Amino acid sequence: MRVVAAGVLAVVTLTGVAACSTSDQTANAKMPTAAVASKRPTETLKPLLQQNLPNVKGKTFTSAIVAFPPNARAKPHRHGEAFVYAYVLEGTVRSELAGKPVKTYREGENWVEPPGAHHVLTENTSRTEPAKLLVVFVSNTGDKLKVDDPGS
Repeated sequence: MRVVAAGVLAVVTLTGVAACSTSDQTANAKMPTAAVASKRPTETLKPLLQQNLPNVKGKTFTSAIVAFPPNARAKPHRHGEAFVYAYVLEGTVRSELAGKPVKTYREGENWVEPPGAHHVLTENTSRTEPAKLLVVFVSNTGDKLKVDDPGS
């Protein structure tokens, strides 16, 4: 837990960056059953703590658990101008930011995403085991934490 706490503390100290976006997961209610059944599962984001930063006007600190069921893949997305820190709590996650090589992160590993990054790939590498991340956002107050690419 000290590693997680140290990572979170590091993120809080970097509050000069930020602004973020979050998307609402859209339901596929109008898609044919066959199309829905063939799609891969997606991730869920559960906020843990959201608090305005008292020493940085207009900025918010948010921590969340992002859970990936087996074989899940997130839609390509952005986090606005948020600074993002991710720590793998469980499983293995493959991630790619536009213009960067694909990387695989295992339990206990972590990474950061700069403001404005385009997340083109995020997926659980296992077809049988879940994966889980602790994600911390330092964003502009009121911004969404995730915005999926249009048409993705």
